[in-house]
Amino acid sequence: MSTPNTPRSGTRPQPATAPRNGTQRSATPAKPTQRPTAGSSGARNGTAQRPAQPGQRPAARPANGNSGLVRPAPKAKARRARLLISKVDPWSVLKMAFLLSVALGIVTVVASIVLWTTLDITGIFNRVNDLLSEIAGSEGGGFDLRSYASLGQVASFATIIAVVNVVLLTALSMLCAVLYNISATLVGGIGVTLTDD
Repeated sequence: MSTPNTPRSGTRPQPATAPRNGTQRSATPAKPTQRPTAGSSGARNGTAQRPAQPGQRPAARPANGNSGLVRPAPKAKARRARLLISKVDPWSVLKMAFLLSVALGIVTVVASIVLWTTLDITGIFNRVNDLLSEIAGSEGGGFDLRSYASLGQVASFATIIAVVNVVLLTALSMLCAVLYNISATLVGGIGVTLTDD
């Protein structure tokens, strides 16, 4: 009689780790499959990239400084627009002409005073008086140019000219604006080309 613990003849003993359901377990667990990333060039070529070790140098970068993914924006072309000045506002022209003529009148008065002072300091009046005295002779007596063209007379004369210029320039500019509007209705006005460069 055979004992229940002894195996029968012709049968192999089963290992103790065998499962009860009859399925076999592997001794080492299966490793998960790694999928290559889309951006890795080593996975495409079939070579795996290893992480950089402390003693190794990093991989060389491209010579142009970028990976080719970012491109510089193209330079925008200069835009051009052709416009026509078909109408000019007479009131705005009147105001601008008045201000410019007043500024020109002030410059005229100041320039005349500065010129008279410069001539007086340099002695031009004395030389002119001596020249006129020599031409007229001793019978003509002394001639003084300052009595005919003093500083006050020169300044007052320049002021009168400046006031007249203000009135004339303002009136003429407004008249020119009206005439331009009339002629622009016939020929279309002056063409102007504008660019944003």
